[in-house]
Amino acid sequence: MCLEKQDLSQILETAIVAARLAGQRAAEEMHYTKATLKNETELVTEADRHCQQIIVDRIRETFPDHGFIGEEGEPGKIFKRPPRGEPEIWWVIDPIDGTNNFAHGIPIFAVSIGVLLKGSPIAGVIFDPGTDSMFTAVTGGEAQLDGRRIQSSEDDICPVTSIGLDSHFGDTTPPWVDAIIKQSRFRNFGTTALQMVYVANGGLAATIACTPKLWDITAGAVIIEAAGGTTTDWRGQPLFPVDVDRYEGQSFQVLSANRVVHPKLIELMKS
Repeated sequence: MCLEKQDLSQILETAIVAARLAGQRAAEEMHYTKATLKNETELVTEADRHCQQIIVDRIRETFPDHGFIGEEGEPGKIFKRPPRGEPEIWWVIDPIDGTNNFAHGIPIFAVSIGVLLKGSPIAGVIFDPGTDSMFTAVTGGEAQLDGRRIQSSEDDICPVTSIGLDSHFGDTTPPWVDAIIKQSRFRNFGTTALQMVYVANGGLAATIACTPKLWDITAGAVIIEAAGGTTTDWRGQPLFPVDVDRYEGQSFQVLSANRVVHPKLIELMKS
């Protein structure tokens, strides 16, 4: 089932409003919210939950029958509310991507809202409150930053090209990480969503994430695709469609890149 252009426009407009409301709330709470340890590598704050509720409430005003999946559920669980009726649309929400930055007063974080139809992304919005930047796209349309078209670069891997690298590769860092560090200017913003949209607008040639969840990558994937880039797993295989009914917070291995760098990084990672 495909949605009409008017339907996609309404979804996108709703996501933009919800993201901005949540981002404004997050900015207000940043310097006094309480953080706790979610697991060995992740923090969660009271603001994460507040902002997620703002997003859900705003979307439900327009789309009461749509489903939701998000990072902040009951303790130890994700937030999941299945859709009612057809089409089976899921809103995939990360209220604050970059919580570690946020909890330490570093204003580099994002609100990420993606939309899935039959497990594949159809719309994405990523809002950066720190720079008041709104990245948007719908499938079949343009990727935009504040209403202006953006495109991924055609930069190759070289000493002046920036490539995003994740943290927490595990006990043994893959050898290709060292190769990337030596061949490029590697970056880590502390937020998967922002690194993905900077691939979309050409600031980064690629970004590699080792443990992102569905809410970290859904919005960014559709924005990158609309900008002329590509997002796959580390073997070069598609990440979508995802069986959302069975999804319970599993991690992905994700490579997002421009069309020049993507095949070269896949070969490097395989070797």
